[in-house]
Amino acid sequence: MHQQFQKGPRGEFLSAKGISKSFGALVVIEDLDFTMGVNDAVGIVGPNGAGKTTLLSILAGAFAPTSGAISFAGHDVTAITAADRCKAGLVRTHQVPKPFSGMTVFENVFVAAAHGELSPRDETYDRVVDSLSLCGMLQVANRQADTLGLLDRKRLELARALATNPKLMLLDEIGGGLTDSEASELVATIQELRRRNIGIVWIEHIVHILLQVADRLICMDAGRIIADGDPKAVMSDEQVMKAYLGRSPL
Repeated sequence: MHQQFQKGPRGEFLSAKGISKSFGALVVIEDLDFTMGVNDAVGIVGPNGAGKTTLLSILAGAFAPTSGAISFAGHDVTAITAADRCKAGLVRTHQVPKPFSGMTVFENVFVAAAHGELSPRDETYDRVVDSLSLCGMLQVANRQADTLGLLDRKRLELARALATNPKLMLLDEIGGGLTDSEASELVATIQELRRRNIGIVWIEHIVHILLQVADRLICMDAGRIIADGDPKAVMSDEQVMKAYLGRSPL
């Protein structure tokens, strides 16, 4: 049985309040607050070890916070599993794509669709085809997923997430390892997600592609948010420059 959602605060599509996360004596996230509205596109940047992926894992339900509360679409999801958050429309991709081996691209996406939003089989099939089409994967739908190159693995990761019929997608460095032209293709796909009114939270080290999608930028350092706002203003912020470069801006 799926866990039942408890009503949470209204007016915030995704909210994390007072979030801390420790692994033993190591504090990775410390008393962090984060909120976003419906259909927002939020980019998250920061140096390695800032706690970005840990935050995404907490929002997605892969990690439980040591303290704090999370609400999504007006419901408290702090104690809800990642699978049930996915069914509610909150889904993530992973930095290193891990397709189901021994299955075709189509089968990979169908499994995701069937375990996401519950719907009749023909509707699930149509959603799979639509997801593959949007992500440029129809031509390789019958290939074994574990034979794909990096760009197609990234596209498959997006297609699997999209097939669950998400309201909000959490993207973890989905541009990592791609060439500039490949990254541009991926950006075009993510921009189409935005046109479909899907909210985006995107961690990315390739800042110039992130800025093509994000209308708000957050910079994290040492488990805290040190800047939050207009992307250009955040990237020129003195604290952000110090976090990235170890010095103040010239």
